[in-house]
Formats: sequence, structure tokens, C-alpha cells
Amino acid sequence: MDIQAWLKAQMVAADAYDADGLVDRFLSEMTGGLNGEASSLAMIPAYVSTTGTVPADTPVAVIDAGGTNLRMGIAHFDAERQIQLSSFNKQSIPGRDAEASAAEFYAVLVDALAPVQDEFDAIGFCFSYPAAITPDFDGELLHWTKEIKIPELVGAHIGAGLLAALEERGISGKQVVVLNDTVAALLAGVAEGQTFGASSYVGLILGTGTNTAYVEQNHNIGKLEGAHDAGSQVINVESGGFADFECGPIDRELDSESENPGKHVFEKTISGVYMGPLALRLMQALVFEGAFSKSGGDTLAEMTELSTIEIDNLCADNGRDVGILGTERFTEGDRAIMKEVFGAVVDRAALLTAVNITAAVVKGGAGQEADQPVCINIDGSTYYKTFQMPEKVQAHLPRLLGTRGLHIRCIQVDDAPVVGAAIAGLTTFS
Repeated sequence: MDIQAWLKAQMVAADAYDADGLVDRFLSEMTGGLNGEASSLAMIPAYVSTTGTVPADTPVAVIDAGGTNLRMGIAHFDAERQIQLSSFNKQSIPGRDAEASAAEFYAVLVDALAPVQDEFDAIGFCFSYPAAITPDFDGELLHWTKEIKIPELVGAHIGAGLLAALEERGISGKQVVVLNDTVAALLAGVAEGQTFGASSYVGLILGTGTNTAYVEQNHNIGKLEGAHDAGSQVINVESGGFADFECGPIDRELDSESENPGKHVFEKTISGVYMGPLALRLMQALVFEGAFSKSGGDTLAEMTELSTIEIDNLCADNGRDVGILGTERFTEGDRAIMKEVFGAVVDRAALLTAVNITAAVVKGGAGQEADQPVCINIDGSTYYKTFQMPEKVQAHLPRLLGTRGLHIRCIQVDDAPVVGAAIAGLTTFS
């Protein structure tokens, strides 16, 4: 059978989509979200700016709360705009194994900051849990994820709580800015972007989930309460929620069985946690089309899970663990079909990622000059570790951007949450 034609009919192929039409719909949803209209994109103001110069040799305290760990310490940028870290420590976040109190959470932070209290005035706090960012640079925790159990903090302002805990220890005069990991990714590009004359910035995360942040320059900023200045505002798009596009029947089937059906539809087509399960469901559908050997088809029909890592390793032929896919239950012909299926899943994810980037660049209104490109900092293991993902994304971008006369430069900043939090702390209060 023609596997490619079948995949296209399932809407799991890049050429099943009108990329330019997708960009237009993405832009329409972005505008609607900014205007407070019904939209699948939340378009949340982050209340930080990219216009300040990142100072050299000025220390700032950094906290990175993401996943189940906390990292805390002092950072500064050297004359070459490279981040330097000191007094850094990493430990488990309270509430991971057993319920914890707010006091226990803040005690861990203060214990780390107290010994270096004389080295900083500002704190950049990358808080990678659902929070409503407020105009005073704080974040109100909406709910915990990653099974963290600190119920006292739900609904609390995380930054204000930290400052109060510092005051209780006799540490006063500090300021804190709270931001999420996608905004941190955007800000992490600022130090490097300033070296090549970047006209604006975009942060993209493509990992277990996906999201984008960009600098809004064209919208009526006055409608965004608490905008950092009169001309720009960093916007957290929450792009994983984009829903104005057509998925295939197997996409819809998986979505209906997920923990949050109908939500984060875009994320479910491109992020790492979903690509393996999607590939398995597609291959199981192909069993009924007679595409696989008897042994291979029987094995696929019995499988209940497939990790993205295993099938990606099979496609990359990198010698790493492929699990059951490498056993004699499958023929080489079976494995060739598996590679074709997962290749299509990645192709589509790459196209949709390029659409996401393009929409952010267009909406930001910068990048018209080749010597003043938009700096795109891309973070996330799915982007960098999925076989051929970077190459495929970069292959789509020139056409999508070129027809619009726009220029970008993609970069990768190591440890983006820490770098972005440091830049936020250094530039927000200056």
C-alpha cells in the first residue's frame, strides 16, 4: 500500500497542510487573545521587557523552580556576555514526596539565599508551574503540576511570599521578578541577541510540552495593564493551546482519551510526550490495512505503549535502546514502515513548529532588515534530540519567512531558565 498517501489522508503529513493558511489562523487567534475575544491562545502579558542592556559584572540572585527540583544561587554576566554562576545548589522541591507547608517551601529558598544576601539586590525567579503573572512582576499560583503537594501556596503570590520570608530572617530591601520558563527562554536570548543587533526576540520551548513567547510591538499596548513601557510587552502565547487547525481522526481519538480532552490540541501534535503514542496508534491502524507482517502486526496490536525515545532511536539508527521494536518479532520491512510513520509524525511537528515561529515573528512586527533579525532562542529536548527535527524545522522557515520579507537568527542558550531569570532580575528594576 502507499503509506505516504494513507498518512496524508490521516492528516499526519506535512504536505496535508496549507502552511501559510495556518500562519494566518495562528495570527487571528493571537489577535483575538490580545483583544480579550474568544481564542484558543491565552496571550498572557509577562510584564518584562527586552529593551534594557544586560549589565556586566552585576550580581543577581536566581531561582529556578521547574519539574521537581530547585536550583538557587548567584549569577552575573562577564564582559563577553557569558553567564557566570556561583554559590549554586540543587535540591528537591518540598512537597514532592509528602505534603509540605508554605513555610517549608520558603525556608528552602531563604536558606540558600541568606548566606549570599550581601551579593544581590534583585532576584530572578523562573517558576515553571501554572501562574498568573501580575503587573508588579509577581506570580499567583493557579495549581501545582508534577505532583507537587503544597496546597497552602495555591492562590498565593509566590514573589511576595518570598520577600516576606526574607524579611522574617532580617533580610530586607530585595526585589523579585517571577516569570515562566518560556518567557525565560525568550529573555535568555537577549544577551547574545544584543551582540548581533537583534530587532526583537522569540522564545520557543519544544520538549515534553510546547509554548512560545514573543515581544508585542504593534498592538495597542495601553490595553495591556501594567505594560513595562510604552512600546513593547513580552507576551506568553500559551501556543500549545492553538486549536484552529484540522487534526486527523487518530489525533482526535487520542485527544478524547487524554486527561484534558479538547485542550492543548496543538501541543498533542508536536511535543515529545505525545509523538510516540501517536506513532503507535497509527501503526496499529496500519495493522488492519495489512501493512505489517503477521508477527509484527500481532505484536503491535498487543502493545499498550510506545515511548517517543524508543521509536526515535530506531529512526536515528544510533545504537541506543529501541525496546521491543528491535526484536525478531518484527521484520526489516516492518521496521521500515515504522520509520516512515514516525518520520511523518516528525515532519508534521516540524512544519507546525515553523508555523508557530513564523506567526510569533510576524505578530511582533520586527525582522524586516537582514542585519537586524529577530533572535529566536529554541529550548527543549524534543527539538534538539528528535531525529532530524532541527533540520526539518529550519527547512520550512525560509519559505514561510522569505515570502513575508522577514529575517531571523536561531540560537541555543544553555541553561535557558537560569539565564533568562538572571536577565529578568538585572533588567526589570533598572
